[in-house]
Amino acid sequence: MQIPHDTRRALDVVVALVNTTAETEHSDGLADVNALRTFVHEYAISDVGELSARDLAGVRTVRGKFAQIFATPSSRVAAALINELVATAGTTPQLTNHDGYDWHVHYFAPGASVGDHLAADGGMALAFIVVSGEQERLRRCEAPDCRRAFVDLSRNRSRRYCDSRTCGNRLHVAAYRARRKSGAGSEQEEIVYGGEQQQAPDRT
Repeated sequence: MQIPHDTRRALDVVVALVNTTAETEHSDGLADVNALRTFVHEYAISDVGELSARDLAGVRTVRGKFAQIFATPSSRVAAALINELVATAGTTPQLTNHDGYDWHVHYFAPGASVGDHLAADGGMALAFIVVSGEQERLRRCEAPDCRRAFVDLSRNRSRRYCDSRTCGNRLHVAAYRARRKSGAGSEQEEIVYGGEQQQAPDRT
């Protein structure tokens, strides 16, 4: 799926924000203002001033809306949530090329709070997905002990795990070993890595 670089970056931030919840981590990744400050720095969120408890509450609210968009199979519900986000944020599109980045669009208004910043840019990135008819790409990891969000950008929408090198491989290797142990598999067992099938080598 072809996505503009600024939209892709905004989606990355949306996913990272959703994955700070206690549902996906052992504890809330936005437990306090210092944690929010770390998040803003890690994801290079621009035009952010001094952060406060009010900012933290606002970002948590936006995070909850993003999580609802990932949870709903309904494009109508997703559209309503996105409309609410971008309207509340006072979305104001403008072209910018700051900090070494090429021209891209910011949707947040000048002087916006960090919550409105995330709501505007993240909301419009999610709107791109919904308008493209690709909402099913907004997924949660299918590993039983992982609920991390991700955007499936595979060509055939086949990705099932947040990271095929960890959750995906771990589950498929476990399944392969279980088949061998039960004697149900043949010598030509197939192991699936990251949604692609590879045939195990002959054992001679």
